[in-house]
Amino acid sequence: MQASKRDRRADYRDVLNAPAHMVAEVIGGVLHTQPRPAPRHAWASSGLGARIGPPFNFSDGGPGGWWVVREPELHLGEDIVVPDQAGWRRERMPVYPDTACMTLAPDWVCEVLSPGTRRLDLHEKRPVYTREGVSHLWFVDPLARSLEAFELRDGQWVPIASLKDDAAVSVPPFEAISFSLGDLWPDSLAASDPE
Repeated sequence: MQASKRDRRADYRDVLNAPAHMVAEVIGGVLHTQPRPAPRHAWASSGLGARIGPPFNFSDGGPGGWWVVREPELHLGEDIVVPDQAGWRRERMPVYPDTACMTLAPDWVCEVLSPGTRRLDLHEKRPVYTREGVSHLWFVDPLARSLEAFELRDGQWVPIASLKDDAAVSVPPFEAISFSLGDLWPDSLAASDPE
């Protein structure tokens, strides 16, 4: 991951001018760029979306009532962030926007940690999510095969779940369903395939 220090504060122009193969974010006036996610990271993020999306986006085996999307561009004050997954309750955002970015803070964010983004996700973006009142924050770590979940209470992140390997995931705000955390690790799925 690269952070660019400049004479001026970075803004959306810098995001637009970033190379197309990079994810560009602006936090605290600093441009951060990183390459597109590696395969293990992409699998974990895609798998999470596949497990949460159908029951919450489409009421397919779940309660519905959400917009859950992969890599939305969020413009939150002067900060521009691109979480791996984010979700909005439809009661807060009844109409899905037809814009290039979202300006309403999500109710849930998930960051998939990788060696190149870990510091940014854990230390730079978390305060943005706190300031904006995001209710739930998950961190998925494909290397550690873990999920850490937090809930924002009185401006502080309170841990609500710490799961590893193939534990059952039934965690707020998506506790209405359950799936195996192992679904997010490609080696777990390969090991379970019959020959």
